[in-house]
Amino acid sequence: MVLVTGGTGLVGSHLLYFLLKKNEPVRAIHRKKSDIHSVKKVFALYTSEVDSLFNKIEWVEANITEIPALTVAFKGITKVYHCAAFITFNPSKYKILKKANIEGTANIVNLCLANNIEKLCYVSSVATLGNNLQNQLVTEETSWNPDEKNSVYAITKYGAEMEVWRGTQEGLNAVIINPGVILGFSPDGGGSGVIISLGASGIPYYPSGAMGIVDVQDVAKAMIDLMDSEITNEQFILVSENVTYKELLSKLALLFAKKPPTKKLSKKIMLFLSGMDWLSNKLFMTKRRLIKANVRSMFTLSFYDSSKIKNELGFQFIPIETTLERIAKETGKASN
Repeated sequence: MVLVTGGTGLVGSHLLYFLLKKNEPVRAIHRKKSDIHSVKKVFALYTSEVDSLFNKIEWVEANITEIPALTVAFKGITKVYHCAAFITFNPSKYKILKKANIEGTANIVNLCLANNIEKLCYVSSVATLGNNLQNQLVTEETSWNPDEKNSVYAITKYGAEMEVWRGTQEGLNAVIINPGVILGFSPDGGGSGVIISLGASGIPYYPSGAMGIVDVQDVAKAMIDLMDSEITNEQFILVSENVTYKELLSKLALLFAKKPPTKKLSKKIMLFLSGMDWLSNKLFMTKRRLIKANVRSMFTLSFYDSSKIKNELGFQFIPIETTLERIAKETGKASN
C-alpha cells in the first residue's frame, strides 16, 4: 500500500487521483481540521465517478509532527509520497515552519527506515537551489548558498532535504523533486491560485522578475514515474518553462478576456510598502500581506534547467499554453 502525506493539498490531491487511476491501494493522512471531501473537487475535474474513486482512499487522521499517529499510518505501507508542508514566507512563522517542514520530514524519514519502506518521494522546491551568476540556468548541481537572503520557507525546505539525504545514508531509497511554481486547481484555493486570480482580474501592473513554472499534473506524473523507476537517491528539477511575470500575467489576462498588464512595478516602492506592512503588523497587529521575501522574488530572474528528468525518464512536460487554457476552464467550472 502507498502512503500520501498532504493529500488535501495542491500536489497531494492530484497525486491521489493519478495513483487511484493506476489502481494503487492508497492511504492518505490528514490533519484534524482539514476537509478531506474537498479532494472531490479535484477528482471532479477528471472523472464523473468521483465518489467511487474517493471511497477507495483509506484516510487516517495524523499530523506529520505527531509520531504515535504517524506510526499507525505506516502499518502495511511499502512506498511513501511526502507532499505535506507548511508554506509561508513570514519570518515570524519560522518555528512553525521548522517544526512542520524539518522535524515533520525527519519523522517521515525515521518511520520509513523503521518500517523498511521500499522508496520515499519527497516534494521539495526550486527555492532550495542556489542562483547561478549571469542568469545561467539553475540545475540540480547548483549549490545552496547559506549567505543569500533566503526566505524562511526555503531554509526549512532545504533542512527537510537534508533529512532525506540523511535517510539515504542510513539505507533509505529516496528521490527528491524540486518543482517550480506549480500551476493547477487546488481544493483549498491556495498554491498558484493567487497568480491565477491576479491574471484573471486584468491587473495593470507587473514585476520585472521571472520564474520556472510547472503543471500540477506533470508533478504528480513525474513523482509516480520516478517511484516506479529504479532511480534512487537523486533529485530532479520540475520546470516546464521559464517565464517572466509579465508573460504569465499577460497570457492569463487574455484567456480571461482582460487587458494584459502594461505598467512596470517599482522594486523600491514595493520594498517600501513591505516595510510599512511590517510596521503596521508590529504596531497594530495587522496581518502581513507583503513579505519582503515575496517582493524580492517578484524582481528576481530565476531560470531553471529540467533536462535531467527529460534525459533519464524521457519525460515530456505539458506546454504552458495547454496548462493555462485548462486552468481557465477549471476556474470557471469550480466557480459554478
